[in-house]
Amino acid sequence: MLERLFKIKERNSDVRTEITAGLTTFMAMAYVLVVQPSAIIGFGAEQTFIDVNGVVISRAALLFMTAIISGLITLLMGCYANLPFALSTGMGTNFMLGALIQSGTISFGNSMAIILISGTIFVLLTVLGMRDFIVKAIPVNIKTSISVAIGFFITYLGFSNSGIGNFKNGIELGNFSDPNVFLAVVGLIFIAVLTVYKVPGALLIGIIAITIIGIPFGVTQVPGQLFGVPNINEIGHLTFSFDFTGLLNGRTIVLIFIAFFGDFFSTLGTVLGVGEKAGLLDKNGNFPKIERPFLVDAVGTVVGAFTGCTTISTFVESSAGAQVGGRTGLTSVSTAVMFFISILAAPLFLMIPDAATSPALIFVGYSMISSITNIDFTNFTESFGPFVMVIFTAFTGGIASGISAGILADVAVKTFAKTEKAEKAVHPVMYALCIPLMIYFVFN
Repeated sequence: MLERLFKIKERNSDVRTEITAGLTTFMAMAYVLVVQPSAIIGFGAEQTFIDVNGVVISRAALLFMTAIISGLITLLMGCYANLPFALSTGMGTNFMLGALIQSGTISFGNSMAIILISGTIFVLLTVLGMRDFIVKAIPVNIKTSISVAIGFFITYLGFSNSGIGNFKNGIELGNFSDPNVFLAVVGLIFIAVLTVYKVPGALLIGIIAITIIGIPFGVTQVPGQLFGVPNINEIGHLTFSFDFTGLLNGRTIVLIFIAFFGDFFSTLGTVLGVGEKAGLLDKNGNFPKIERPFLVDAVGTVVGAFTGCTTISTFVESSAGAQVGGRTGLTSVSTAVMFFISILAAPLFLMIPDAATSPALIFVGYSMISSITNIDFTNFTESFGPFVMVIFTAFTGGIASGISAGILADVAVKTFAKTEKAEKAVHPVMYALCIPLMIYFVFN
């Protein structure tokens, strides 16, 4: 039955290898269960958060839904697309929307409405086969710099939440005599060493190690019970929690743009990158039936919006499973099973302190920032937009403002450049996009 469903032998694999690959992928990306709740309601010891509309959001419910949806959509990827790709709440959009929720700028329902709209757009464009049009409309330097800018923002959060950096009165070094800061630095070094030796699941191992070490330091608070699930009321606050009021403004358009394009290009890059490592590309470097993983990803985002999850994205950590031989959907099925099992261990994940999660955030930021090498800084017209995007994001602490400024700067420089090549680099879609971005700055 497994052979008939997954064509394991046809792809030169076996059941044991596929299951091992699935477990490896889960180990590499399980940190999302720790990070996602904090991304939405903030870091710290508080277990609940009340948004601007009075909706009570709990860490336990966020973790529960993240595990459930990650498992279900990854299972769909394995059974429908027969690919070794795992999905969960992507890093980037969750922090952007979480920061706005925590500041009271938008409600939790607003954020879910934004995710629903962006996911629906993704589904429609995938079904209509407009993937190539979107890829051509957005210049390569902008695609790359969006990831880099988000990486800087996530790194900033890692420094801020751990206390390694003190940003209350400017930019200062944190108090290294604080046990939280000390353990965060130890965690950062430990994960770096594991990464050097290419240990699968380095982030998760680092998180677990610092959590255990933090117990005698008083940093980690052990819960009364180690296994359990949240009550139905907590979960109910997340489901169908849509709030479409106050969304008709420039800021919302920018947020939808970021959520959609962030997911779209992240999925494109991950599918091609992991597909190459798994030997799934054809002789021309193309991915056969690429619309299938795109559709699963897009549907996942829509389903996630109905259940309180931010953008569902194909995780680059899937490459860890591909590295050990994962070639079929059985790898994804194995990863999905692990997500379902992790639901019962929710209290264990919730006891993990900021000192353990912050180093992981810094490494997630590193993985996104590293793509800056793909930007040609010897070409001013190609590099000025990305420069503005990264600097605005890093020094204003806002992803939306940074990405908006970067796109406007890129279009402006290329429009007024005297070379014909620069003038042709601006797609008409980019000019149309500049209108809501300018409105965003004028009214925000």
